[in-house]
Amino acid sequence: QVYVVFSEELKCWCRALVQSVWCQADGYQLSCFLVDYAKYCYVPSKSIRVLPGAFAKIPHRAKKCRLHCTKPLTLHIDYCENTAKIGPAKRWDTAAIQHFRKLLE
Repeated sequence: QVYVVFSEELKCWCRALVQSVWCQADGYQLSCFLVDYAKYCYVPSKSIRVLPGAFAKIPHRAKKCRLHCTKPLTLHIDYCENTAKIGPAKRWDTAAIQHFRKLLE
């Protein structure tokens, strides 16, 4: 379900999908995906509202997607043999994600 959350970074109310909720000392914190900005953010539970029905029908500007037939790679280092090879990985490296985001900008 899509909600409306206040983004401190953007200084405005945005439509968002809630990814996860966790309890902190001062209340609940929500991890959200902003569907019109393709950004992830954290907001306190006091900054979330129910989206009015008419606005829920507007299509999202951003969609989660994956690169077709692109698998993550990583550098495997063998200190015993003093070699380094690029091979498959289970997840994308943080450096690769940052590089891809810079390319998109």
